[in-house]
Amino acid sequence: MKPQAPSLLESDEKHAASEKELKSELKDDAYVSSKEVDSGAELAAEAADLILDPKEAIRIRRKIDLHIIPLMCVLYWIQFMDKTTLGSAAILGIRESAHLTVNQYNWLGTIFYLSYLVFEFPQNLCLQRFPVAKWMSFNIFVWSIALACHAACTNFAGLFVVRLILGACEGSITAGFLIVTSMFYTRNEQTVRVGWWFLMNGTAQIIMGFISFGVAHIGTGKFKPWQWLMVITGLMTLLTSISFWLWFPDSPKTAWFLTRDEKVKAIRRIMENQTGVENKSFKKEQVYEALMDPKTWLFALFSAANNVPNSITNQRSIIVNSFGFTVLQTTLLGIVDGVIEIATIWIGVEICARIPNSRAYISCIFFIPNILGTFLINFLPWENKIGLLFSQWITGVGTTGFVLALAWVSCVTAGHTKRVTVNAIMLSAYCIGNAVGPFMWQARYKPRNHVPWIVTGVCYASNIFVMLALRWVMTRENKRRDSEPRDTTYDEVYLERENGDGTIDKIRVDKEFLDLTDMQNRDFRYVL
Repeated sequence: MKPQAPSLLESDEKHAASEKELKSELKDDAYVSSKEVDSGAELAAEAADLILDPKEAIRIRRKIDLHIIPLMCVLYWIQFMDKTTLGSAAILGIRESAHLTVNQYNWLGTIFYLSYLVFEFPQNLCLQRFPVAKWMSFNIFVWSIALACHAACTNFAGLFVVRLILGACEGSITAGFLIVTSMFYTRNEQTVRVGWWFLMNGTAQIIMGFISFGVAHIGTGKFKPWQWLMVITGLMTLLTSISFWLWFPDSPKTAWFLTRDEKVKAIRRIMENQTGVENKSFKKEQVYEALMDPKTWLFALFSAANNVPNSITNQRSIIVNSFGFTVLQTTLLGIVDGVIEIATIWIGVEICARIPNSRAYISCIFFIPNILGTFLINFLPWENKIGLLFSQWITGVGTTGFVLALAWVSCVTAGHTKRVTVNAIMLSAYCIGNAVGPFMWQARYKPRNHVPWIVTGVCYASNIFVMLALRWVMTRENKRRDSEPRDTTYDEVYLERENGDGTIDKIRVDKEFLDLTDMQNRDFRYVL
């Protein structure tokens, strides 16, 4: 008798039972409902015997790139620009207009991430339950309204509320992008594509530098430059939300720009991932597995430690200004931060795409300049403003490490509910790091800020050890699976499909589209 996965055959009540008890009840040639399997299972059945020509596979990939990557890049640029408007507004007069103290300004940075944290798991559940693109579009629309409303706020309380709304909406973007990227691309391709849309953070810094420089010259009396900044970026976000609703696909199965034949080939392309496309059924046992999986918490630890230093984003303009540069010089010098981020992320993901199983090692290498930068900022003479500026710039190189970790977590997590749970935990840790970080920058540490820079350096150093630990855990598991006899548990699973004439087809569902977790599927191997 061949046992079958409990998550595929039983009701929610039986999901709570042990796997051993459930397996004793199963029959040969198990049948599953369409709700239990991956949404791409039927298309995958058509692709099972398809031999995809490499040139055709590249053509399909390019078509997907053409229709989704530009929109993803624009949105990620917009969302990063929007959440860092606070840092740009700091030197454009928002602190004076809203009568903000240092602690109140820090709280505006923190509440964004606390709100992100509170809403992260609900956002991930909604991304699983509803069409991904439509849910993100709704959040972007609400975000645009809240951003423009910053201009109407004249005190801490008003800014607190709109920043809270921004944080709640932000939780859908990175999580949604990780899901979409895993739907359309192979594991090797995912690293590069995550790099492409994440490096738009650097593009945002460049464009924000020019926008800030421009609005700094606006003189409209009572309507201050920082208020123009909020209105302009709010309108840009509104246009983005409309574009996303109209043209961004929810999955390969419903992609408007692919023909039926191309959808089958798109599904065939990603079968090697062993992760399927998506599944709209929430599975409690996959949540439990995610919580018990040690790599979930290693990724979370990495994310938290990596993002405590991310508080530099809202402090950057203030820090550079304190080195002795004017307001206008500071806004333009921010462009260099963006160029560095774009260049280093591009280089990092391209190296990883060309050297198999190098994610952890490449990530560690890119953290070394960050550690060096924090050391130099602490010990260079305060009069050496050029040296301090260059030291601050190279602390942006390590962003590549976080990008590689984001791509890595999607590649090594299977089971749709497990994936959204792990994403939620990792991004929640990201929020915790970002929420704690701003409170390092206390007035009593100025101007050298030795304490926050030392903490920043320690966090970057700890990231290296966590990445190496993740690699060790997954290498050991791969070796264990290589030594096991092949698991045939899920070889004979079928989906019944009723035809228009009343006849019923029996469709064999490949293991990749059974919505199995990476622990259930013993054929799954972790990329390193």
